Formats: sequence, C-alpha cells, structure tokens
Amino acid sequence: MASRFAHRPVLLEATLSLLELRPNALIVDGTVGAGGHAAAILERTAPDGRLIALDMDASALEAAGHRLRPFGDRVRLVHASFRRLGPVLADLGIARVDGVLLDLGLSSPQIDAPARGFRFSEDSAEQTPLDMRMDAGSPTTAADLLAAASVDELARMFREYGDLPGAKRLARALVAARSRAPLHTARDLLDVIATTRIGGGRRHHPGTLVFQALRIAVNDELAALDEGLEAAIAALRAGGRLVVLAYHSAEDRIVKNRFRDAARGCECPPRTPVCVCGAVVRLRVVTRRPVRPALAEVRANPRARSARLRAAERVVEAA
Repeated sequence: MASRFAHRPVLLEATLSLLELRPNALIVDGTVGAGGHAAAILERTAPDGRLIALDMDASALEAAGHRLRPFGDRVRLVHASFRRLGPVLADLGIARVDGVLLDLGLSSPQIDAPARGFRFSEDSAEQTPLDMRMDAGSPTTAADLLAAASVDELARMFREYGDLPGAKRLARALVAARSRAPLHTARDLLDVIATTRIGGGRRHHPGTLVFQALRIAVNDELAALDEGLEAAIAALRAGGRLVVLAYHSAEDRIVKNRFRDAARGCECPPRTPVCVCGAVVRLRVVTRRPVRPALAEVRANPRARSARLRAAERVVEAA
C-alpha cells in the first residue's frame, strides 16, 4: 500500500517560504499524506529540526513512515485528525511549536483508489463502494449517510458543501430511490443523479459536486477545520506561522475568516465604548490574498488548479 501512496505536494516552495523554516524548528504537519511537504520541511530544518506528523488515514501514515524513515527520530507519526492537535501535543509533552501546516482535502492516491469510494469512474462505478471515510475506523460511510438522512438534510448538504444547483430535487430522488433498493455503489448514486438531470451544461460532471459534498459530510471536514485552526493558533509560539492549503471555497472561507477574526481582536459592535468581549489580537495575516499555483504547476499537476494558500503569524497577546 505504501508504495502506491505517492502524492505531488502542491505549492511546495511557497509553502516552505511562508513557514519561515529555520534549523532546529519544531513543526506540525497536520495532514502528512505521503510525506512530500514533510520531507522538504525536515530537509530545511536540519540538522535537528523535528516534525510532528498527523493523519487520519492509516495508509497515508504508513506511506509517510516509509518516505520519512531516513530522518529517524526527528519525526513522530501520529494517527489522528488535526482537530485533536491540542491533546496530541499534550500527550507528547509539547507546549508550543514553531509552525503548523494544514494541506486540506484529498490526496491523489485516495482519489484514485476505487475501494476508498472518493470518486467515480464509469469503468469502475459498479465496484466502487460509497465509503468516503478518510479514517477507515470511522463509523459512518457515505452509504450510511444516504440511507439515513432526510430530504432536507441531504439538500442542505449538497447546497452547502457542493454548491449544487437542483440540490432539493436530487435529495428527493435519492430518498425515493433508497425506498426501492439500498444505495451501495457509485453506480447506484450516478444512476439517480442521471435521472434528475441536474448540472446540465456545466463544465464538470454533476457527480463531482455530489461526491465532494458527501465526502465533506462523512468526514465532518468543515467542523474539523474550524476546530483544527483554533488548536493550531493556540499551539503556536509567538512568531510561529500557520500555513493552510485549501481546495474548496467553503474551506478557504473558513480559513480567511478565522485569520481575519484572530488578527482583529475585539469583536464588540463598533459603537461599544469599552471592549466587553475580551478577544485579543492573536495573529498577523501574512497573505492578504491567497497564493495560487502558476500555470506551469497546474499543467504538471491538474489537481493543483483549485489550491489557495494562506498564512498567518502568531503575535504576542496583550496583557
């Protein structure tokens, strides 16, 4: 499995630059994947820099272990979501870190493996289960979600996580279809999508947005991101950097808003004479606009086309 789990890191040089790496730094890679960013971080922080590498996907963690083996005990691999960064660092006896990287979304190996159920392909749809779990130990699959969610719940999911036109129509069709037979495979889902005629005239197959929405819901990705950003900010030392690669507009919006709020501090209404909210400035936004991949990178790696890279720096909180 590890040998097949290879992934080309997106915006690598920009990411390394924004992390402001230095020798002997302590960095967290909250989504280590196959270890592409991680290996470069360890090279830039030699000779004694350390990396705490997290991932929900056991297969990814195994692959990262193989790739990062030459770095020895400078690496600590942890099977966990970055939303649990606080407890993970506490268990390791670490109070503060010099940088945190979060590379959101899916890696190419996850997308390309039919058994994981993250994508559809006409030639393998019958054999592709509706799974979509990043952590295979999680209790709920996409099939479970489709079997239990109401019309309103499904419609909201498709609208919020997929920006899908015709979300309510598809939700009704799915509930009607499951009353006749369970939805187990990508083929089952694609057949229902086809009957609703949603997404006509769009550049991409409408199934792309449906599968995206299901994946985000199954893995609770947006809530995890919100919690993970807070945990990362809390873990940074003053001057430490938080760098986030997002591939979906909802993800990027959460990152942008969290950075903005943490850089603004007080959240009281403008006419409040004295601050009563108690919020303080915790970040300085480094990237006023997201960094996007150059055309050459997109041509070499088409999955980089939607990447948005943002960075912020931890500041000393006022007393």
